[in-house]
Amino acid sequence: MSMLKITLLFSVLSLILVSFGAIIGYLLGGVLLWMSAFLIIAIVMNVVSYYKSDSIALKTTRTKLIDREDNPRFYDIVKKVTEEAGVPMPRVGIMPSPVPNAFATGRDEKHAVVVATAGILGMLTDDELEAVIGHEISHVTHKDILVSTIAATIATMISYIGNIIIFSEFFGGFNDRNGNGNILLIVAAILIPIGATFVQLGISRSREAYADIGSVRLVRKPDALITSLEKISRPINRARTPMGQNNPQPHAFSSLFIVNNFSASSLSNLFSTHPSLENRIKAIRTEAERLNL
Repeated sequence: MSMLKITLLFSVLSLILVSFGAIIGYLLGGVLLWMSAFLIIAIVMNVVSYYKSDSIALKTTRTKLIDREDNPRFYDIVKKVTEEAGVPMPRVGIMPSPVPNAFATGRDEKHAVVVATAGILGMLTDDELEAVIGHEISHVTHKDILVSTIAATIATMISYIGNIIIFSEFFGGFNDRNGNGNILLIVAAILIPIGATFVQLGISRSREAYADIGSVRLVRKPDALITSLEKISRPINRARTPMGQNNPQPHAFSSLFIVNNFSASSLSNLFSTHPSLENRIKAIRTEAERLNL
């Protein structure tokens, strides 16, 4: 049922992308050509995301891959959790940001990367960090990295297309064959990305909740997971400084992080990539009680 739901959601995203091409094609001519072009683009973006998700995320977040001698504590915790999960040791990286957070990426267990920010390594206890890594390793075993990256890439592309259409109006608009074409394009450019965003968010929230449960089952430290989420989610830990060389704020990959705290705007909560903290804690405690922890 989980795979069926994910497949359905991805189909909706791809359909939205192709429909965007159809609308432009209807207004400008050549419906089949435009639909085919956007379908090809959707397929190419999926393939690129699948094979390059790790390198794209690492480059965007300016993450530095490390060996054990660089940070024995963090490296050993990742190794401990991966051995408990029965998966190959992933690459380990540190993101140079004071904002406490962590994420995992990579197309499968053999190409996974687990990343923690400098901020989270200095904030959490060993048990808390282990619980966080359990959440990220659960993403790896559930193939969530692939799911989230592809969803984010498609949704971002749809948003970019919408932005291109809107900004084109400032330079004379499209020379369409329909007198109201430009107005319809603007409406589509606003509404279609919103629909794509809600689909992406539905995918992200369901996978984040499942990764929390995975951490409880794997590491068996629900209290540590709860306290780590509470620490990371504190308002004081939200990013409030401009993006810089030593403080990257990768908004485009916010759905990959254990908590989306790379935004100081409360308005972003209306379009959350994660379940609410209250719902996450409730689900964690329910699973802990079920396992008699």
